[in-house]
Amino acid sequence: MDYSKGGAPKIRKDAPKHSEHNAKGSTENPFGDAGPVGKAALLARMKAAAEARKATKA
Repeated sequence: MDYSKGGAPKIRKDAPKHSEHNAKGSTENPFGDAGPVGKAALLARMKAAAEARKATKA
């Protein structure tokens, strides 16, 4: 088999053509600066949403 006629390897098409301006770890969206995160904050938001649904339903 003549491998010299195969041509150049194909370029991957699933890579992004550019980087996002607000990508994780950039200056606009640094790692570790996610605001008030944690289980307690999430639970408080979930309880508030459940109370709001109950108030609108009843």
